[in-house]
Amino acid sequence: MGSTRLPGKVMLPLDGKPLLQRMYERVSASELHGYAVVATSTHSNDDIIYNFCKTKNIEVFRGHPDDLLDRHYKAGIFYNADAVVKIPSDCPLISPSIIDKVIRYYLNNFEYFDYVSNLHPATYPDGNDVEVIKMSSLQNAWENASKIFEREHTTPYIWERPEQFRIGNVLWETGLDYSMSHRWTIDYHGDYNFIKAVYEELSGIPLFEISDILNLLELKPHLSEINKSYNGVNWYRHHLDQLTTISSEQTRYEK
Repeated sequence: MGSTRLPGKVMLPLDGKPLLQRMYERVSASELHGYAVVATSTHSNDDIIYNFCKTKNIEVFRGHPDDLLDRHYKAGIFYNADAVVKIPSDCPLISPSIIDKVIRYYLNNFEYFDYVSNLHPATYPDGNDVEVIKMSSLQNAWENASKIFEREHTTPYIWERPEQFRIGNVLWETGLDYSMSHRWTIDYHGDYNFIKAVYEELSGIPLFEISDILNLLELKPHLSEINKSYNGVNWYRHHLDQLTTISSEQTRYEK
């Protein structure tokens, strides 16, 4: 609830339900999701999230307010996980099929990889983020990560060390790269207006997929203009001097 750019964004309404519930529905619709858990913080601001999850019988875990590496690792311990799948709660348009694609790739190749995502490099529209982390690797990061951004963003300690961890990546099968041109995540009010419009337009399609959104944007290109000024804006921009596997072409500053 304490988002600095858009406070309370996870409880904003989307087609009659809070964003968090819409997000949970989409994650739970994936065939391979395992335990779907809302990992929120112990901050009193997030009591509303905890209480909401309890009323909806959604698994909820509370952990460190700022150290998400600690929060996700301890959630994994609590649920006795072999691997943790990290999906940010600011991705309410994520497609269940994409979640399954990344998890399936990990499961089919688990003996070869410590970490699998669709982010290194990213090709899907921003807001389809899936990361699968083997618990032993998450523990390694938890024990050794010392930089603030490594703790805040959970996984940089791992994917910044390809010489130490075995990194796998899932590319969009279309061969396209929309990671910098299509923004389906929520950080700003313009993002919310865009996502809200998509939900309203596709309300007749239960659990609409990435193809449904792309078809909608082709039919109504003006919708893409709503948050176009934020295309390519992500957290990398604040740490380019410390990141070795991310280039300036993979981020931009907001106008």
